[in-house]
Amino acid sequence: MTILMTNDSGLEHQMPQGHPEQIARLEFVNAALSAPGFDDLDRRPSPMADETDLLLAHPEGHVTRIRDAAPKAGLIALDPDTSMSPGTWQAALRGVGGCLAAVDAVLAGEAKNAFVATRPPGHHAEKTRPMGFCLFGNVAIAAKHALGRHGLSRVAIVDFDVHHGNGTQDLLWDEDRVLFISSHQMPLYPGTGAAHERGAHGNILNVPLSPGSDGETMRSIYGSRLLPRLRDYQPELVLVSAGFDAHSDDPLANLNWSTEDFAWLTRELCKVADEVCEGRIVSSLEGGYNLPALANATAAHVLALMEA
Repeated sequence: MTILMTNDSGLEHQMPQGHPEQIARLEFVNAALSAPGFDDLDRRPSPMADETDLLLAHPEGHVTRIRDAAPKAGLIALDPDTSMSPGTWQAALRGVGGCLAAVDAVLAGEAKNAFVATRPPGHHAEKTRPMGFCLFGNVAIAAKHALGRHGLSRVAIVDFDVHHGNGTQDLLWDEDRVLFISSHQMPLYPGTGAAHERGAHGNILNVPLSPGSDGETMRSIYGSRLLPRLRDYQPELVLVSAGFDAHSDDPLANLNWSTEDFAWLTRELCKVADEVCEGRIVSSLEGGYNLPALANATAAHVLALMEA
């Protein structure tokens, strides 16, 4: 059984006209996951996170500043790439809440795995800085929730978004109970993610990929380095930052993965999870900015979760 945490509030989070992180992203994902092949999904509404949940990874001042910045009308820019509209605060809280509820359900054995369809994304949000379309570290907060509230001792995060998850790295740099694995194009925004960035406890594995590299390169690197490291770590839960902007059709980057590459990677992650943690995976949507490619790759990812 696979849970789909859905978040209609994500449709109320507006960005400036022409911005790539647009409402249509979630509309295309929702439409793809409404096809007959997804009838067996256990569909659940994403609950609202509490502000105390955000404090698992962010200081109170950061949370307060973002909450107080929320406009009553129009848009306000938090940084050159990241804006808030009247619906953004609730969308962000439901994004975090969906991840936490998915972790709760998977660890309770209600489903083997889960996918959280949400926006805004989260993996660029640092401890005290919203950036890169992101306000809060959805997946990093979920990891802290699994550790602190469920008593897990080892959680792994795999981030295959084309952009480095600098926020996740920042939030978990000192966390020796989390392994953070990231593959990403370099050079590319945000400019972090070099191989020598390893975390305070050697808990971070960054693997930069050259512009123009394809799915064959990805499969080789994951097969030889990243999946073995994940397996050796023996996590009790695998979290996934599922960005689909490494797709060859994506306008914001220059990797050449196919839809089937995302399906292959998901199946391989499920195999490792089956070996080490009873298949427990919670995946959350990050990037992906070509709408048809995003829809197709997300559908392939979720179908692979359902078939695991």
